[in-house]
Amino acid sequence: MAQKIMISPVTRLNGFWRLDVEVENGKVIDAYSSGIYIRGLEKIMQRRDPRDAVYLTQRICGICSSAHAMAGSLALEHAYNLEIPRNAVIIRNLIFGADLLQNHLRHFYFMALPDYAEGPDEPPFIPRYKAEYRFNKKETEKLFQNYMESIDMSRLCHEMLTIYGGKAPHNHGILAGGASVHPTADNIRLYLFRLEQVKRFIDEKMLPDMELLIEKYADYFQIGSGPETLLTYGMFPREDKRGEFYLHPGVISKDQLQPVNSDLIHEQVKHSWFLDTDAATDIMQGATNFYPDKEGAYSWIKAPRYQGQVVQTGPLCRLWVAEEYRHGISTLDRIYARCLEAKKVADYLQEWVQKLEPGKPIYQEYEPLRDAKGIGLVEAMRGGLGHWIEIEDYHIKNYQVITPSAWNMSPRDDNGLPGAVEQSLIGISIADFKNPIEIGRVARSFDPCSSCAVQVYTPQESLEQYII
Repeated sequence: MAQKIMISPVTRLNGFWRLDVEVENGKVIDAYSSGIYIRGLEKIMQRRDPRDAVYLTQRICGICSSAHAMAGSLALEHAYNLEIPRNAVIIRNLIFGADLLQNHLRHFYFMALPDYAEGPDEPPFIPRYKAEYRFNKKETEKLFQNYMESIDMSRLCHEMLTIYGGKAPHNHGILAGGASVHPTADNIRLYLFRLEQVKRFIDEKMLPDMELLIEKYADYFQIGSGPETLLTYGMFPREDKRGEFYLHPGVISKDQLQPVNSDLIHEQVKHSWFLDTDAATDIMQGATNFYPDKEGAYSWIKAPRYQGQVVQTGPLCRLWVAEEYRHGISTLDRIYARCLEAKKVADYLQEWVQKLEPGKPIYQEYEPLRDAKGIGLVEAMRGGLGHWIEIEDYHIKNYQVITPSAWNMSPRDDNGLPGAVEQSLIGISIADFKNPIEIGRVARSFDPCSSCAVQVYTPQESLEQYII
């Protein structure tokens, strides 16, 4: 007979999340991913000035707000047919790139590492699971020494962001039409000074720590594989080639690379707490109407699908499409790809900041249109992020957002297909039912984020709970 485990909330991630798994003979035979809070920004956006979208949608998440600024700006620029200056493209990449680095550092050291290394016997490292930890005492001490140093590195990344973004989170440097801070010799120097320290830490400590993790836990290359369809919208626009990216967009399906077609994205809501009429084959016509008493629903996350397929998205997918990483799609592959991407982006930032041209334009003036539609597709830290905006009579008529974690953490769709995290959990082994650390290792490899703006929670205490 299957045993049931409910983990709520899942800790060491951004936002609030619940996982229900069924275990039989030591293996997970079923899994359910539940977003347990409402994200209500879509409702809040209605009837607002479209220019507010860039700032308001950043409040969806404090850990990756610059990604929402990018997507919101791109959506409005698409609607108004704007082409922003070269300097602005670079500045926005510098802001977002710094934000991405702080996220990747935090994920590896704060979110993932404590699943594999036994930290000090003091909060926040206790309470913890009694499980197999494979690092010796000396290795563990070195890892957590670097853990503490990563806090300073993450702070430096935010300082880099604020040089051109004003503050972190929720920057004011990215806006529709371009950027807000002019490059100068002084702020270029300040950015490079901090970046060099972060780059050194990534090269000399983060990547060696990742290699040590691989040495000790190589079996996790065979555990937690998700869907084989991989999606990326493209990351970091090129400053001299409109519509092109440094990390290319694409969909990998059945080992074939295809271009991304936004018309093939749709959302299903059979198992989500939204009205059935909110399902959308055309996301521009999607809706957000809460239905918390819906029978058969178990998540505040909708089920986005690409041409009917469950996909996973994130750094692994970006490097896979770029043909820079093709090892596998497992738990450890996702963590390793995130570390490799951190190095790649740090190298790019060093190149980009030196391309800035002080005195050149950073903003394109424009007149708002009365009626327009726009789509902003961009890669956030965790994967593909999309903003859809419809403008009517100079105000937002409809705004829809599909986040990376909606792709990865979605519930079952109308056809009963489990979401990406759910699929990755089904089939894994649990060594100790009372200490199911394996669930956390697999789930956190996606760098899950279910942050939200409007929060409603109805506790259900019918199952035994574990905090991981």
